[in-house]
Amino acid sequence: MAGSAQRAEEIEAFMQSVSPRLFRAALLVCGDWHLAEDLVQTTLGKVFVSWRRVRRADSPHAYVRTILMRTYLSHVRLHRTSEKPVGELPEQPVAAQDPALRLALTQALALLSPRDRAVVVLRYWEDRSVAQTAKELGMSAGNVRIRSMRALTSLRTSLGDEQDVRAGR
Repeated sequence: MAGSAQRAEEIEAFMQSVSPRLFRAALLVCGDWHLAEDLVQTTLGKVFVSWRRVRRADSPHAYVRTILMRTYLSHVRLHRTSEKPVGELPEQPVAAQDPALRLALTQALALLSPRDRAVVVLRYWEDRSVAQTAKELGMSAGNVRIRSMRALTSLRTSLGDEQDVRAGR
């Protein structure tokens, strides 16, 4: 037990001494504060896992810098095509939710039969396919389509007055 406590103290002391230098190097290499923090954290995790090799190295600090640089290069290789900066975000912000509409929708859903409500929630709230919904509810795909069509018609009828009020009619 004393050996593992001593080992943990040794690793912690080494990591505390090397962390500021690693962070500066990571920041200079990647130019992003948050990515530099992530790279250092990943590097320190790798150091912990391979502590015996790090400790036996001729220069543990150089060994750890090598781990950092390889971690960075691996990150660049894996992420070079996934993110591309753009001047304008393609998504539009979600409009503020209307409590009255939410209440009306909840009341309209309550008017549906339990199976129709389950179909609507799975299909349109959970964004499940017809086949997935059918499987989860133990019914045929055709039955899911018919129930969803009837349920949506019922919801439109129930919410018709609410839509007229929101549109100012």
